[in-house]
Amino acid sequence: MTEVNRRRFLQLAGGTAAFTALSESIAKAAAIPAGHRRGTIEDVEHVVVLMQENRSFDHYFGALRGVRGFGDPHPVTLDNGKSVWHQSDGTKDLLPFHPEADDLGMQFLEGLPHSWPDGHAAYNGGKYDKWVPAKGATTMAYLTREDIPFHYALADTFTVCDAYHCSFIGSTDPNRYYMWTGFTGNDGKGGGPVLGNDELGYDWTTYPERLEEAGISWKVYQDIGNGLDAAGSWGWIADAYRGNYGDNSLLYFNKYRNAEPGDPLHDKARTGTDARKGEGYFDRLRADVLGGTLPQVSWIAAPEAFSEHSNWPSNYGAWYISQVLEALTADPEVWARTALFITYDENDGFFDHLVPPLPPRSADHGRSTVDVGPDLFAGSATHVAGPYGLGPRVPMLVVSPWSKGGYVCSETLDHTSIIRFLERRFGVEEPNISPWRRAVCGDLTSAFDFSRKDSRPAGLPDTDAYEPADKDRHPDYRPTPPAHPRLPRQERGLRLARPLRYAPWIDGSADPGNGRFTLTFASGKKAGASFHVTSGNRTDGPWTYTTEAGKTVSDTWNSAYSNGAYDLTVHGPNGFLRVFRGPGRTAGPEVTARHAGDDIELTLTNGGARTTTLELTDGYGGRPRSFKVRPGATVRHTVDLRAGRRWYDLTVRSGADGSFLRRFAGHVENGRAGVSDPAIATV
Repeated sequence: MTEVNRRRFLQLAGGTAAFTALSESIAKAAAIPAGHRRGTIEDVEHVVVLMQENRSFDHYFGALRGVRGFGDPHPVTLDNGKSVWHQSDGTKDLLPFHPEADDLGMQFLEGLPHSWPDGHAAYNGGKYDKWVPAKGATTMAYLTREDIPFHYALADTFTVCDAYHCSFIGSTDPNRYYMWTGFTGNDGKGGGPVLGNDELGYDWTTYPERLEEAGISWKVYQDIGNGLDAAGSWGWIADAYRGNYGDNSLLYFNKYRNAEPGDPLHDKARTGTDARKGEGYFDRLRADVLGGTLPQVSWIAAPEAFSEHSNWPSNYGAWYISQVLEALTADPEVWARTALFITYDENDGFFDHLVPPLPPRSADHGRSTVDVGPDLFAGSATHVAGPYGLGPRVPMLVVSPWSKGGYVCSETLDHTSIIRFLERRFGVEEPNISPWRRAVCGDLTSAFDFSRKDSRPAGLPDTDAYEPADKDRHPDYRPTPPAHPRLPRQERGLRLARPLRYAPWIDGSADPGNGRFTLTFASGKKAGASFHVTSGNRTDGPWTYTTEAGKTVSDTWNSAYSNGAYDLTVHGPNGFLRVFRGPGRTAGPEVTARHAGDDIELTLTNGGARTTTLELTDGYGGRPRSFKVRPGATVRHTVDLRAGRRWYDLTVRSGADGSFLRRFAGHVENGRAGVSDPAIATV
């Protein structure tokens, strides 16, 4: 940058005085109680969305206390028998590692491949075992609280979502189309489907157009760079400290491109601050807050340097986020009625260990009670066939007066969940969101507590040190993985958890006469869910199953293809786990589990010819129990879950057959807040 631009940045940033005042202003904002009127979502009058760039959840928050990160007690097992953490480069395994650079939060970390081909290569048909060959060794790099203390403090102060996924297995634009339109043109109309950052000009309807038609006010806050037209690359320019990095993806739609001044699509999406003239990035946002003209729905697109794209420092983004918060809290009465969503468009190429929900690509790979056609790409000459998503987890921070207290929300979510929150609040439907996404993903209301109680969170740290030192681009930092990798330690301790609607169950049923074993999947009466199934003794999986709320779906495995035995593991939302192992052609016991109040009720049956002793152990404590079950008999036992705070990890084995095992793990929901999984804190 020129010296003139350096001085301009310091002027825009507000200098040291703005940083010094930051802690006081944010602490005051965190203490502002919600503007309670009805005690419902109707109390939210303003929704603001800041979508940053290219970070995965494990990359940022895998080490954060009380979320499903590095201490996950139930990671998926790969075909080679190792956990999903062990990603091979073809000769050796790499595990998540912390780069050795000093002041990592201020490093210009190298960017990684993040397109459709390498994304699907990493997924490998759902096996999820090719991340290093597809993305490079830096895919396993992660940051800690010491590196990004502002982000961690936001999570400790408000609500972090640890099951929020990007929508698309690939790059920026398609993910932002999901956020702004509900899909990426999946129906083949209006120029779609768009699988990369093509930006050719599209014609399907965007959600802001629907808001405009319904009379709901909206706006995009951005810097215009050299102009928001094709000559200015829609705001993406060489000067990384101006413009919008091309992240206002509405400008890739023809109606916006062709709009003239006076047209709402122009005035609300193609205007903004002009840093060339000395205008501050946040001047218009702050003026609207103070002037009582903040729209009902707003989106913010940051300049490249502050977008948190991996080859720019995370803590430049921390400074930008802090300034957004300062602008939104300039009038406490406005902040008392405002919800801010801070998320990331995609994961760049950074690894995340939680295998995303995926639609079954064929009957050989799963079942669904809802149509998955709109979520499957049939393939083309340039792109392999596969699901559009969900993509890997990315961070989502819900910052508002109704989400204070340092909670975790573990409902499955994606970028369409933002639209669905707006649907719930303003009543404007988005028909582009597919039935499968609506079944699998929530609407973000679970991250809020609209009751009249008010949490008092801790204060946030200063960001004094995050002012760019020289305002220039720097060469990428390429970290070297350690010679002797090991799984990182996650911060110990629990985190308050938002209540969810899940009540899943899965039953197994053996047919020894023909060696078949059937699983029946259900997500419960109030929420749909996706289940990921792997096998410990066959390699033709994995399989994926989706059930809408209140429905079930079943599938059958033939043990003739797995050495005469079955070995199936099922992963579901919020740490849900079921394991079914046993002989394929020998009649014997079966166990089912159901939520019963705040506890779990087990039903033990014996289909064999002899009395069987079943041994029950509880991973959260308590003495082992034994049950003698006669042929044809049924025994019921209720497990008290107070010791595990409604979390359970129960294993049942048979004294007569060492191959028999049933394992049940998860959380019992009762409509009240709880705590994060205590097992995470002990790994």
